Amino acid sequence: MGTECHHGDGPHVGLSGSDLTAALGEAERRCDSTQERLTAPRRRVLELLLGADAPMKAYDLIAAYGADGEPAKPPTVYRALEFLERLGFAHRIESLNAYVPCRMEDTATHSAAFLICECCGAAEEFEPDFAAEMEAAARSGYRVRAVTLEARGLCPACQAE
Repeated sequence: MGTECHHGDGPHVGLSGSDLTAALGEAERRCDSTQERLTAPRRRVLELLLGADAPMKAYDLIAAYGADGEPAKPPTVYRALEFLERLGFAHRIESLNAYVPCRMEDTATHSAAFLICECCGAAEEFEPDFAAEMEAAARSGYRVRAVTLEARGLCPACQAE
């Protein structure tokens, strides 16, 4: 990215095994509670995001989609991403044009903030406190739909290298 860095495994490792299964099960439950369907394509894209060690671009998801090596058709992945974003299972990091799974439990809509490592590419989500900004927007009559903050720098592991 801009900094010379060879730190290959960022501090935020994707889910696997029983953790991945549990996260997908929770997604199923959340969908059921809102009468939405976590179809096979939506589930597969969410599985890929949850298992990733860093944000994934749509074309990476398309390429990795098929278990047998067959890529997905782009509309399949884009529709799944739209669904996952709408239900709060994924976020798009605008500056990277990439997607990450939402790590905040039980929240379909919330403001999101990301710490993005310029070295290893890891993106860590945290819950920002935009209360004052939201109140100012409401006083001016503006209805905010979404807020995303992106902060770039070096994660602790890359700083230690």
